[in-house]
Amino acid sequence: MSSASLDVEIDQRLLLAKSLASEAGEMAQKFFESLGELEIQSKGVQDMVSNADLEVETFVRKKLAEAFPLDGIVGEEHENVDSQSGFTWVIDPIDGTANFVAGIPAWCVILACVHEDQTKVAAIYEPCHDELFWAATGRGAHLGDQKISVYSTKGLNVGNTGVGMSARTSAELITRFVSMLVDRGGLFYRNASGGLMLAYVAAGRLIGYVEPHMNAWDCLAGQLIIAEAGGNIEQQSADEMLRVGGRVVASGPIIFDELVGMADEAFRD
Repeated sequence: MSSASLDVEIDQRLLLAKSLASEAGEMAQKFFESLGELEIQSKGVQDMVSNADLEVETFVRKKLAEAFPLDGIVGEEHENVDSQSGFTWVIDPIDGTANFVAGIPAWCVILACVHEDQTKVAAIYEPCHDELFWAATGRGAHLGDQKISVYSTKGLNVGNTGVGMSARTSAELITRFVSMLVDRGGLFYRNASGGLMLAYVAAGRLIGYVEPHMNAWDCLAGQLIIAEAGGNIEQQSADEMLRVGGRVVASGPIIFDELVGMADEAFRD
């Protein structure tokens, strides 16, 4: 595929990602406004799924298949579809389900599209405040119609650093990292939606984000938006992240190496 042809393919998928993330978010918002009617199941420790997650992902998959029938699809709640076009969509229908089912307005819909081992398109929609964060390779990062950029703090002692955690990793890793952060005069922030916190880094609301392990559907979109917003992310294989997930460190350029060093030390086990 020529560079020009690839650009057209990316632009087409970007348009769909933006509109579909918003549509899916509006659908999820209706469930959020009727929490008493939700059917909730536990998938593990602090890991829940509701009929809202399942129905929103089914809706997104249907729209993707109609628009790009040869594209692959990887989602949190349903079986994967292999790609025949070289493009693979990555979906988290509701990131922050624990917040969602508790009535806490800190959750989002995440869409990313991967091509040749790299994330090319990203959209994160937060319906409660009607905020759409989006990016595509080489096209910058945006919140709605406005370009956004990371906050170039000169130190960890100026601003809040997002810290993610899950039952997939030991709590000791997190307490180590938080202790190191506090010792440097930093403050930590967690809202139980890793995708939304990554979007906040891109928008300059958080100075960085660190988590020992994230699944691809939680982080690929946010990492691209941060990179397009002038931030730093660890260079990773998107295909490998799709298979097994991995560590995430992201921030503005000045503090990035320090955060990587802290993560290396805190997560060494």
